[in-house]
Amino acid sequence: MGLFKKKVKQFEIGSPVSGRMTPISSVSDPVFAQEMTGKGVAIVPEEGVFCAPCDGVLESLFPTGHAYGISTADGVELFVHIGLDTVKLDGKFFETAVNQGDTVKKGDRIVVADIAEIQKAGFDPVTLVVVSSQGEYAEVEKKEGKVFPGDTVMVLT
Repeated sequence: MGLFKKKVKQFEIGSPVSGRMTPISSVSDPVFAQEMTGKGVAIVPEEGVFCAPCDGVLESLFPTGHAYGISTADGVELFVHIGLDTVKLDGKFFETAVNQGDTVKKGDRIVVADIAEIQKAGFDPVTLVVVSSQGEYAEVEKKEGKVFPGDTVMVLT
């Protein structure tokens, strides 16, 4: 008889956008940089198509399109925030592709944003992916480097 190992529960979170990972501690907003809202990663987007980082229900979709939240069947709650202080744009340069309450699959398009115009308006487009409720996950492993939509950026164990 072999030895049985306890199966470790893991949950992978994908990138919502193509871009380059940067340490969340380097973003200029201290609430995100100090992970006050939850553990997370920061991605400097290279394009403006933002997708669901996992399967779940779109619990919140700001009317301005700058942020959205997804809850999963496993009890993980994620928050994606496109840019810093972009709520001040009042929806300008953001177009939503789905509705709050929709069930989404990893990779589904959620928001399209004009990154160049956001930057021209003086806003930092860095995108934050934050786990606002880690539930039974004790550890968060963060990835680094270039990412494409769906690439794993965090693993919760």
